[in-house]
Amino acid sequence: MPEIPDLEAISGFLNRRLPGVRIERAQAIIPVVFRVPKAEFEGTLGGNVFGQTTRRGKFLLFDLKSGHKLVVNPMLTGRFQYLGPEEKRRAKTCMLLTLSDGQELRYSDERLMGKVYLVPEEGLGQVPQFAEMGPDALDESLIEEVFAQRLRRHNGMIKSILINHRFVAGIGNAYADEILWVAGLHPYRKRPTLSEDDVHRLYEAIRSVLEWAIAIVAERTKDGLVYEEVRDHLRVHRRGGQPCPVCGTRISEITAGQRITSFCRDCQK
Repeated sequence: MPEIPDLEAISGFLNRRLPGVRIERAQAIIPVVFRVPKAEFEGTLGGNVFGQTTRRGKFLLFDLKSGHKLVVNPMLTGRFQYLGPEEKRRAKTCMLLTLSDGQELRYSDERLMGKVYLVPEEGLGQVPQFAEMGPDALDESLIEEVFAQRLRRHNGMIKSILINHRFVAGIGNAYADEILWVAGLHPYRKRPTLSEDDVHRLYEAIRSVLEWAIAIVAERTKDGLVYEEVRDHLRVHRRGGQPCPVCGTRISEITAGQRITSFCRDCQK
């Protein structure tokens, strides 16, 4: 699932290429992912011009000259490609935009779980989940005091809270594992047991881990969008059985509800 580092890298890549580029033709190829009628989607985008690409939580938002926003929630397997028209299309290519710079912007989705919306600028509240999202995990207004206040509203396990978009937006399963490892917090620990120092370490870990990962992923994608998510830099997530980089203890891995949780039983007691 694309998370903040992945989407930041994608938006950065596209912002160096798309602003001012005209969409010569828009194709809604696999209707199930679209939350806008095919004719409206293709008619509104055709001839339109890209502005900036931004991110909020796990959504990518493409500004358009018409005042509309193309909003994409990639969910688990949504992927973007920016490449020449001669390149073979992937089997589950859902959206294809032919651009005036000679390239194509494609969105494909192996499980067809993602969602594509087209709304006026003031219509973002119509997008499911968007209005109910908490502050973005990297929002400058999310100072530590606000973070702690929001955290106190939840009583469940800390990892479940961390990936709840109503708490903070943009953190998914992979980076939740990394954040909790850096913070030294067991993923199944209940929130009411956290001390003020625990909360401070968690807040600091969110910022440090995401900023660290954004730099790595952006460097890996500066010359072209990679189809598979960049995950080989992660130190704990999906490293079950390998030694913890800090203490050498074998990393534990638990699967529950189709979600893999990886952690060090020594560093995260």
